[in-house]
Amino acid sequence: MKVHLKTLGCRLNEAELETWAQAFQKSGHQITKQAEAAHLIVINSCAVTQDAARKSRQLIRRIHRDNPQAKLVVSGCYATLNEDEAASLLGVDLIVSNKDKDQLVEKTLAELNMDSMPALSAEPGEISLFTRGRQRAFVKVQDGCRYRCTFCIVTVARGEESSRPVQAVIDEINALHRQGITEVILTGVHLGGYGSDLGNNLSDLIKAILAETEIPRLRLGSLEPWELPDDFFKLFDNPRLMPHLHLPLQSGSDTVLRRMARRCKTEEFAAIVNQLRAQIPHFNITTDIIVGFPGETEQEWQDSFNFIKQTGFGHIHIFTYSSREGTKAASLPDQLGNDIKKQRSRQLHELAEEMKLKFFADNVGHEFPVLWEGYSEALDDGKQRVFGYTPNYLKVGCVIGNDMSVENQTLDCVITAVDEGCVVGTLVE
Repeated sequence: MKVHLKTLGCRLNEAELETWAQAFQKSGHQITKQAEAAHLIVINSCAVTQDAARKSRQLIRRIHRDNPQAKLVVSGCYATLNEDEAASLLGVDLIVSNKDKDQLVEKTLAELNMDSMPALSAEPGEISLFTRGRQRAFVKVQDGCRYRCTFCIVTVARGEESSRPVQAVIDEINALHRQGITEVILTGVHLGGYGSDLGNNLSDLIKAILAETEIPRLRLGSLEPWELPDDFFKLFDNPRLMPHLHLPLQSGSDTVLRRMARRCKTEEFAAIVNQLRAQIPHFNITTDIIVGFPGETEQEWQDSFNFIKQTGFGHIHIFTYSSREGTKAASLPDQLGNDIKKQRSRQLHELAEEMKLKFFADNVGHEFPVLWEGYSEALDDGKQRVFGYTPNYLKVGCVIGNDMSVENQTLDCVITAVDEGCVVGTLVE
């Protein structure tokens, strides 16, 4: 049977797709990138905003329209929060809620009568890393969140915190490494809460991975900037742990952060950033910002803007606040008009671009080991432009000859210039 897997939303959704792909393969089924060729299609939906829920509905309808013969399974946050609505959409054969995601493959094969004897008696020789190419893989280590930020629906959809045992994570990473994967990214809904139900913590997990695997590169997914273990910062002394963190700030105003029920004040956030940058030059901090949160005054916006500018970020994901049914923020007074939100969003986009280009420029002249991707752009004169990522997650473009292949290799590169969307590098001979 040919299975097509599709996701909307976060890196955790992508990590879950990787896990399902392996489980379908172990059951003797084949993963296909062509939805129209599939006998079974699984959609991992998103509901982080009303717009994400709308896109999930649109995707379900389009997938069914393009391949009405395929069985269609829907999971994820949209399907969990709006189960009846999702189940009623044309073509949907099965809903698997977030609490049953670990059994999605078994439930799908059993309930849709698609179970079969595995074609292979051993583990398949190639894992289907369809979301990020052959170089890196997302590994889900944790699900759920004990906190209730007032704007967030995901904690409602994902439920209570649950951590995977350390050994299970290590076994998965070692299996990925044997398949040729060079870099893994640890993901979770509240990654910093890893181990709260196991009696250990994120630092313990990272230490174990560094000690018991030989994966060359380890990255962390989005990490809330609080409850970091005391020894967390020292972990970055190991060059295998990549010097890039995505720390969601959400606002640079302490009064707005209080209304959001965030657990990190700007002063504490600044201390984390300063410690990381003092320890490792060119440490890349990226973040999320919500613009136009209910009640955000002009003064609060200016305070937020100034703190963001003062901190400096390599990249910002900017979200214009939209009311989300089921969250506390939806009932807060003084909801802002679209004109104000758009104006502030434009301001922040301009600042974010300036800061990104400054961070690019700060890295010019420095040499980094770059993990090269599998895609390239053809150029004239027998040349090609290849792309890869530095440890601090700068995208690098480099011109090499067509007779060279650098895919999935880590080769040193000197950053020589800044280009649109990336930096330019030259391979070190």
